Amino acid sequence: MTSLNLWPIGNCQVSALIDTAGRMVWGCIPRVDGDPLFSALLGGEEPDHGYWAIELEGTVRTEQRYLRNTPVLETIQSDGAGAAIQIIDFCPYYRDRGRRFRPVAFARIVRPLSGRPRIRVRLRPTCNWGHPASGSIGGTSHIRYEAEAMVMRMTTDAPVGYVQEERFFRLEHPRHFFLGPDESFAGHIAATLDGMLARTVNEWREWVRGLAVPLEWQEAVIRAAITLKLCQHEESGAIVAALTTSIPEHADSGRNWDYRFCWIRDAYYTVQALNRLGALDVLENYLVYLRNIVDSARGGHIQPLYDVLGGAYLPEREEDLLPGYRGMGPVRVGNLAYQQVQHDAYGQIVLSNVQAFFDQRLLRPAEVEDFMALEKVGERAFAHFDQPDAGLWELRTRQAVHTYSAAMCWAACDRLANAAEALGLGDRADLWAGRAEQLRARIEAEAWRADSCRMSATLNGDYLDASVLQLLELRFLSPDDPRFTMTLESVEQGLRRGSHVLRYDTADDFGLPQTAFNICTFWLIEALHFTGRSDEARALFEEMLSRRTSAGLLSEDIDPRSGELWGNYPQTYSLAGTINCAVLMSRPWSSIR
Repeated sequence: MTSLNLWPIGNCQVSALIDTAGRMVWGCIPRVDGDPLFSALLGGEEPDHGYWAIELEGTVRTEQRYLRNTPVLETIQSDGAGAAIQIIDFCPYYRDRGRRFRPVAFARIVRPLSGRPRIRVRLRPTCNWGHPASGSIGGTSHIRYEAEAMVMRMTTDAPVGYVQEERFFRLEHPRHFFLGPDESFAGHIAATLDGMLARTVNEWREWVRGLAVPLEWQEAVIRAAITLKLCQHEESGAIVAALTTSIPEHADSGRNWDYRFCWIRDAYYTVQALNRLGALDVLENYLVYLRNIVDSARGGHIQPLYDVLGGAYLPEREEDLLPGYRGMGPVRVGNLAYQQVQHDAYGQIVLSNVQAFFDQRLLRPAEVEDFMALEKVGERAFAHFDQPDAGLWELRTRQAVHTYSAAMCWAACDRLANAAEALGLGDRADLWAGRAEQLRARIEAEAWRADSCRMSATLNGDYLDASVLQLLELRFLSPDDPRFTMTLESVEQGLRRGSHVLRYDTADDFGLPQTAFNICTFWLIEALHFTGRSDEARALFEEMLSRRTSAGLLSEDIDPRSGELWGNYPQTYSLAGTINCAVLMSRPWSSIR
């Protein structure tokens, strides 16, 4: 049965997900939000096309692992007679001639390990959302595929006729496959791909080497960090929420959304987590993206999400040819949430930028002109904090004045005061600090419910959702504030399901939610730790780590009863939560020195 036990590879331009049989089953070109060249993940249980398989005849066992500190995947297939092969999958990624080499390309190297292995290569790409892409032999070493997004060429030193006809053949020495743009492959393919592999491995290990990882849970943190970096479209700096579209939030839910875009909110959590590891390259690239978003904003309005090049128009449609994950459609392309009003985006833009006014390591520290541009964002936050919006959960049929959104607007004003002070702009610091106090007073007065002893999720009504736990992370409330501890108690009583936390427990546009939202559980872990329940927090964190896929990753949602993962994958929220909790709770390095 199709599952989310998938292994991502990528190069910050394209990515692919590889299943436990070693098949590429998802990957889009020419970038993450493009047309799926590999679409089998959404092709039902037995798709005829949309994958790239390399199969050992008579396989009885498959083992997989990443090469240490890289997104380069090793798959070992073994048969029952002593034959075994090794498959290395990667997307080339390294510095070359003063620039980053990250082609729209997927590389595979197959090596015999023992016995007399026979293999079959089945490359069946798709185009235009599920249509087979026709392939034709273009010479002695390549096959061309007419994909709508771009024509692709698979170059190989394997017998090209065997590949075209999907015949088994003896693997007596390594074979190399490079699926990329329809261009002549320069150089000897074996030597070139072996060189690309070595340089890609080195590039990723050097990047990981620069991370300030915690002492404990290093493997989980490193894998989450690598995967978060794979979610950045390096050309523009955008960070997508996930690499997939239309994985349901639970079985037959209809909650199938396209997450291959840059949500201002999700990207904020990503850079926040990576900042804690010192991954400044992701922050700096993202700030470039944000500056372009702010410059292009019409009338100062910021959308909740944009495409990876900053495009604002993301119409939503359904693609009927693909039946969906396990046949659970619809398959959606685009996301109508771009039309929504979500006021928390103003705070997340300011919070993502404020470090640049203080951090002397940055290649481009923020200046007065940057502050002036952010003030326009702050003006929107101050003007709209008490206006209804769709909220961070993106409700499609109702609006309210959400406490989380209002608190993010408060944070925008509060952090602008910090930035102004860093620049020596005393009058602007006083202005923004004063505005922050005005917002704080309103929010405290209107969100607190004395009768139910909790902060409401909205400023009108008395609703409970897990987002109120973020009042602690935003420094709006302190861990010893009775209002927070009572709110935490309410969240546990109303939304906790065993070891997992729901976003909310009221019907929305699609009925009652049935799965827990993984980031909410990580928010609970943080709250438990800060309020003195560290042993509980560590135990819950360890349980969340045990829920990860074989690749060490999490999707958006989890079934509290079965533990099965649902929702788009890998999801940046969940990976950021992994990093944040590990950094927060780990023993210090000084404890072992």
